[in-house]
Amino acid sequence: MNNSYRPRGFGGFSLFPPIIKNLLIINAVVFILQTMLGNLSFDGVPGWYIVNRWFALNPLSGIDAAGQSYNFQIWQLITYQFMHGGFGHIFFNMLVLWMFGIEIENMWGSKKFLTFYLLCGVVAGIFHLIVSPLFDLPPAVTIGASGAIYGVMIAFALFFPDRLIYLYFFIPIKAKYLITFAVILEIMLVDSAGSSIAHLAHLGGAFAAFIFIMLDKDSYIALKRILNWNINLNNPFSKMENPFKKEKANVEEAKFYEFKEKKKDNEVTQKDIDKILDKISESGYQNLTAEEKKILFEASKKIN
Repeated sequence: MNNSYRPRGFGGFSLFPPIIKNLLIINAVVFILQTMLGNLSFDGVPGWYIVNRWFALNPLSGIDAAGQSYNFQIWQLITYQFMHGGFGHIFFNMLVLWMFGIEIENMWGSKKFLTFYLLCGVVAGIFHLIVSPLFDLPPAVTIGASGAIYGVMIAFALFFPDRLIYLYFFIPIKAKYLITFAVILEIMLVDSAGSSIAHLAHLGGAFAAFIFIMLDKDSYIALKRILNWNINLNNPFSKMENPFKKEKANVEEAKFYEFKEKKKDNEVTQKDIDKILDKISESGYQNLTAEEKKILFEASKKIN
């Protein structure tokens, strides 16, 4: 089993899943427009100031450098995610999105991944707006995809905790350790008033991702089994009960025992399925053998 993770070579840009590809394109185009407008002025007002005032995430209150009240608008919770403050900012954000996002989109599908990505960014923005005043952080506009990117990182660490990430393409570190360290570092730097980095937005995106996956009934991760998480309600491959639908859970349990008692010689058991699901959590669906994939497919058809 290959339990290490090196980002594959580009191999043709068209081979990227559609949402990852479009996010990379949109972020690049917006960055070019930001750069162009930043060198222009309109009636003496710098272009960068106009762009930040209307599309960056403005604080809920306060006065900006031009002596004007900040101009918060609800759409800024989306638009700020596609703006960046420099080449290094956008390069590293898009690199991480490419490294970790491709596998998550391939696993979830494009629609669900896009919902997840934007939701993490929105929650990151809201968290930053609400919590920043509690730390007496100076108000400032916020830009960048980092909140959503931290959400993607958390998703990767939860689904593939033991996958090796080659730091600087040389040093192997398990995903759960590297990404946990990154989150702890963000917590430690929250009240660094002199920093130009929105650490609270990073933490908000990470928190949103964790809650999303823990509540998602179709997300199977090892952490849910370790914690005996009981919100994964009616999935036939789960041993966890539904706390909100007790009668329904009893019916499902009866069907489960009937399935075990009447199994044929070559029919798999719930224990076999659990082992396969644990393997998916550790190393990904693509590392299943052909026989394991067939077992999941046949069991799904039979139960459905």
